[in-house]
Amino acid sequence: MSERIRVVVTGVGAVTPLGADEPATWEGLIAGRSGLAPFSAFDPLALGFGPCVAAEVRDLEVDRYL
Repeated sequence: MSERIRVVVTGVGAVTPLGADEPATWEGLIAGRSGLAPFSAFDPLALGFGPCVAAEVRDLEVDRYL
């Protein structure tokens, strides 16, 4: 049985390690910045992991969207 699923796109947005919105992400891409950086949420070395980098989304105000 094949059902058609309808999808509605209500806006365009991007939440990436380069920025929490589309303009910041685009600016980071154009500038050639990387989204990789050392972990900021916790210390991976303290948990026994080797030196690590992450692609964290920083400065995201979740309450603004929920």
